[in-house]
This record gives sequence, C-alpha cells and structure tokens, in this order.
Amino acid sequence: MLGAAMALLAAGAAAAQPQRKPDLADAVAGTYAGDVISDSKGSSRSNVSLTVTRTGPNTVSVTSDYQRLPSITVPLTAAMNTIQQARGDSVFLYDRGKKQLDVSFNMEVSWSGARQ
Repeated sequence: MLGAAMALLAAGAAAAQPQRKPDLADAVAGTYAGDVISDSKGSSRSNVSLTVTRTGPNTVSVTSDYQRLPSITVPLTAAMNTIQQARGDSVFLYDRGKKQLDVSFNMEVSWSGARQ
C-alpha cells in the first residue's frame, strides 16, 4: 500500500513539472553525414558522421565517428537564419534555410554536412 502511494506521489510530481519550451539545441540535435573538408594536420576525409546532442538550454555536445574530430561542447545563439556558437574556439554554423551544418573543431579541422 505504501509503495502504491509513493508511486502516485512520484507520478503527480512529474506531471506538475512544466513542459520545457524547445530551444536552439533541440532544433539542431540529431545525426549528420558529411565530410572533413580541411585539416591542418592531415587530409580531407569523406563519409564522416557527427552526432549533435542537447546537453542543456541552448547548449549541445558534438561527437563524431572519426577520431580526428574531438568532442566539443558548444553554447548556441541565433543570428538571422542561422544557429551558431555563442562563444569559444570552435565554429558551429547551422544554416536553417539550407539545412547545412559546418563545424570547425578548435580551429584545426573543419567538417561540413547535412542532417540524416
């Protein structure tokens, strides 16, 4: 009986929490397919996937299946028809019209692609 009461309280608390409004991180989260188009320490590479994951309000983590691309965390802002990094030494530029993502990791290696 006590377990059922606790379950009802937990369900009520979850229902009482307001739904959060989707933000810029939600808009860009997903899996992208593309190519390394420039690398200061190596050559270009085709068929490289990126995963963009929402980690907080207007913040994403970017990971890849290619070890040359480091994992980065990017705070986001909107500017005209783009979503881009708010600060930091990595460039994150999502063009909403073209549905194109361009990322330069630590200003060393650049990737370009589109959502899968």
